[in-house]
Amino acid sequence: MSCCLVSPELGTTSFVSKQRYLPIKAGSLKYNSQQDLEFFDSVKISVKKSRHQCVFLGPFPNISRAQSLIICCSNNPQNVDLPRYYSKKEKKPFPVPILDLRRAARERMKSRKGQPKRPAPPPKNGLLVQRMIPLAYNVLNARTILINNLKKLLKVVPVQACKYCNEINVGPVGHPFKSCQGQNSSIRKGKHEWVDAIVEDIIVQIESFHLYDRLGKRITHEERFSVPRIPALVELCIQAGVDLPDFPTKRRRKPIIRISKSEFIDADESELPDLPSQDPKPMLLTEIPDWEITPPSNKEEIVLLAEETLKVWEKMRTGANKLMKMYPVRVCGYCPEIHVGPTGHKAQNCGAFKHQQRNGQHGWQSAVLDDLIPPRYVWHVPNLDEPMLQKELRNFYGQAPAVVEICVQGGAVVPEQYKPTMRLDVGIPSSVREAEMVV
Repeated sequence: MSCCLVSPELGTTSFVSKQRYLPIKAGSLKYNSQQDLEFFDSVKISVKKSRHQCVFLGPFPNISRAQSLIICCSNNPQNVDLPRYYSKKEKKPFPVPILDLRRAARERMKSRKGQPKRPAPPPKNGLLVQRMIPLAYNVLNARTILINNLKKLLKVVPVQACKYCNEINVGPVGHPFKSCQGQNSSIRKGKHEWVDAIVEDIIVQIESFHLYDRLGKRITHEERFSVPRIPALVELCIQAGVDLPDFPTKRRRKPIIRISKSEFIDADESELPDLPSQDPKPMLLTEIPDWEITPPSNKEEIVLLAEETLKVWEKMRTGANKLMKMYPVRVCGYCPEIHVGPTGHKAQNCGAFKHQQRNGQHGWQSAVLDDLIPPRYVWHVPNLDEPMLQKELRNFYGQAPAVVEICVQGGAVVPEQYKPTMRLDVGIPSSVREAEMVV
């Protein structure tokens, strides 16, 4: 939690508290301008005593206005660094440390010792989780709406993409930072060559193999070209219950019969009656072709479209995160390869660092949301009237996901969870000389 102390004589002071949740409470604190040390000690005592309280200090009848003090508090951290960038020579960390996983497994085995074996719940037994089917349809429709809205916003909010690398910048001009690592970057000294971006530059389509049976045998190296590949988020929605005619999948009506840890047989479903008439499933939306896109005509429509896009973006990420907790998703610890299913495939197509030692096999581990839906962080432009950033002031600029930055420049309100990385409370120096004086 970040707090800001505002005093007429001391100016503005900020500090950060490690408490996550501090409810608001009002109180008073006298400030003596001649005893600065006692003032700071009193603030420390107040914060220490109220470990779960936030103190607001303001003008009171017995205190003169010149000596009043105000403490403004917020539950969001003031500034947060971006997620760490891992080089190609580093392996991604496990979402849960391996020691914690082993400790939890030992405790789980100890608690189940001597007890009868319980049947596996869905989706481990081959059945669908019925309550997740509407959510899967909502996530897939949210993805379609997001793509359609971004196509419209790109008509009014310019976005630049580098011709040689995967970096993008939201604004009429690209940023001046020399961070290009694409082809012939050493000849260009790291400078980007900007062109107009498209939707695929903003929404990264991470593809995975489509599984007809998610509990079936693993895809071998020889089958890598015969199995279709589709966006990983679409495959996750299909396994969660979405029916697409172009990508059929096996739906079981009875739980599987487990023989061993890696072997099972399907139960006999021939005696089951025909499926009763079910409620109509939600309608799936379709993407609008590029030649049918109509951009918003006025400022109000742009703002409404940007706000709707932000809501759909959060709806898609929140729903996908819930689906991932129920239906496992794997990611390679060395490359961006994604596999939707309980175990990864056996295709030996990993080309990351030291893949020769692994014979091209992937190092599968549990995936997180950013592996499935990469946020694509871009530089935040603090002043739209001056979209050109200064390379000398790079440390003062914040970053945000590309979708969020497009919507903010379109007129939407900045969501609370993205404010810390955007560094909205950091003052941007007006000149390079002023920046050199910052301690």
